[in-house]
Amino acid sequence: MLTGKQRSYLRALANNIQPIFQIGKGGINDNMLKQFSDALEARELIKATVLKNAECDAKLVCEEIAELTQSQIVQVIGSKFVLYRQSEKNAVIELPR
Repeated sequence: MLTGKQRSYLRALANNIQPIFQIGKGGINDNMLKQFSDALEARELIKATVLKNAECDAKLVCEEIAELTQSQIVQVIGSKFVLYRQSEKNAVIELPR
């Protein structure tokens, strides 16, 4: 579980990154979950966008992906959300205590 200080730090880092995933009317499938998991392992912090034609809103999509990839929700704003999961092999982001 992330503390407020850690979440704030990750939000600041996420400010400068571009969304690398778009979720549309197809929703979430196994292939997309594998891509999310691989991206989290490589980058630790990822941003995604939920398109207007998606069946669910960003908060529901974010919660489902976070649960299925064992990642933490950093923030959900509008149609964008940010997820964090510490890399098992090469952790780069050092969270404040």
